[in-house]
Amino acid sequence: MKFTSFLSVGLFSAAAFAGKHTPATKGPKYERLDKDNALLLVVDIQEGLYQIARDFDPTLYRDQALAHAALGKVFDLPVVMTTSADQGPNGPLAREILEMYPKSPLVQRQGEVNAWDNEDFRKTVRSYNRTQIIMAGITTDVCTTFLALSLREEGYSVWANAEASGTNSALVREISNDRMVAAGVQVVSLFSIVCDLMRDWRNTPGAKELIPWLNVYYPVWGFLARTHAAAVTNGTIQPGEDTLI
Repeated sequence: MKFTSFLSVGLFSAAAFAGKHTPATKGPKYERLDKDNALLLVVDIQEGLYQIARDFDPTLYRDQALAHAALGKVFDLPVVMTTSADQGPNGPLAREILEMYPKSPLVQRQGEVNAWDNEDFRKTVRSYNRTQIIMAGITTDVCTTFLALSLREEGYSVWANAEASGTNSALVREISNDRMVAAGVQVVSLFSIVCDLMRDWRNTPGAKELIPWLNVYYPVWGFLARTHAAAVTNGTIQPGEDTLI
């Protein structure tokens, strides 16, 4: 009898506990990019070093690197460019990027592998008083990773554009991205950066500014917009298509 009563009380308590709402444990903070607190870095995307970037199709990589640089234009971000020994085989920064930002600072390092070891570069980055860094460079395992780790140690939040950094193989890219992630670097795509900075298509910059930009720098989305525009302005539903809507 006593055992039956004890069992009944136990079952009732378990049922009551199961029905009680337990709030979920709060997860890690989601830090969102803020266009008013972000600085864009273009690191050693040089015409000689470009030839080392073998982990992407060369045409694709060129376009992705230029798209990274062009983020500064559409979001009005301050841009800092840097090169490593650009009078030697590394070559100058890509001409298209220099033409985008003729008045932005270009720190020409003469020996430092890690850009953060260069005093002029450190002073230039700090002068903008921004805490979020968006960056990419050649090579992923050296120029991007070394600088990203140094910036994290300095207290910056870092977003590494995985599509705009290049290296000699997919294996090296993967282990380098893993190394950065382990240090708290957010390794992300171009479109992720765009949407994080924009946040809402109704913002400025928003649909009006970003759709033409995406048409140039992210054509898979640009052609999606083109298809929709064509359908609205000159579209005819074909027999059978009416069953899909």
